[in-house]
Amino acid sequence: MFFRNLTLFRFSTSVAPSLDDPESALAAHRLRPCGAMEMATHGFVPPLGPDAEALTHAVGASLLLTVGSEDKLLPASVVNEELSRKVRKLAEAEGRRVGGRERKRLKQETLDELLPRAFSRPSRLQVWLQRKQGWAVFDTSSRKAAEQALGSVREALGSFPAVPLTPERSPRQIMTDWLTGGELPAGLALADECELRDPVNAGGAVVRCRHQDLDSDEIREHLRGGKQVFQLGLSFEERIGFVLGEDLVVRKLKFFDVVTDDLEHTQADSVAAEMDARFALMTLELERLLDKLDTWFGLPRPADGH
Repeated sequence: MFFRNLTLFRFSTSVAPSLDDPESALAAHRLRPCGAMEMATHGFVPPLGPDAEALTHAVGASLLLTVGSEDKLLPASVVNEELSRKVRKLAEAEGRRVGGRERKRLKQETLDELLPRAFSRPSRLQVWLQRKQGWAVFDTSSRKAAEQALGSVREALGSFPAVPLTPERSPRQIMTDWLTGGELPAGLALADECELRDPVNAGGAVVRCRHQDLDSDEIREHLRGGKQVFQLGLSFEERIGFVLGEDLVVRKLKFFDVVTDDLEHTQADSVAAEMDARFALMTLELERLLDKLDTWFGLPRPADGH
């Protein structure tokens, strides 16, 4: 259950106590199957898998939640084809043109007929809440998906004022300086991926490099031409690899063998125990990374009352 992406929010110390025992609050928002006439449902599912009952899992100051969704698959092409058939049939039967208001009624009728027969697609999004330092971490690179999951947490808890990161120093400028000067903070090293853009012209050239020596003359030429770093591949302490965006979303997160090999020495007598060990190991590694992100970019924790 290692996270593969990190979209980050922060919350104040005054919010942390509300996370001491959220099980009963989440229980009232447990995921249920889509009803016959529903397009989607959202709620919480056990983070340790379908055989578990608890909707939260805690290790020290870390709390794991899983936001689940069920969405009906009803392609617009299917709806439009059935609607066209209904419109043609009515026009031929009555020898007249079907107006806009009547077409709208027929479309709703079509949706009502097709919706109960549509398949449901399940999805899961893991959420890690680090109470001690006030991090809310979502396993997605999509800001929209993270905001939706955060909305589910807020709805269940009544209030959860976690806010997006507000870096005191420009991530784009700092990463550009790293790549230009080649001097990175201790423990950090360049990987082989980056995205460079013209920061002035939104429609300007975009350079995406993969499996590329980032210290090459080609990359330096782009930087001399005024391009800046929008995404940069990095490794941290030779234990974690990732691509960091100028939005401070961590993408393509990968734990190296030196980390995962530690699991081989852990005796897990069940799937739940193995997932528990993975979560504990992941949070231990990522807490160090989050602390460094705070140091490098200045990511203040909201003050109490905000």
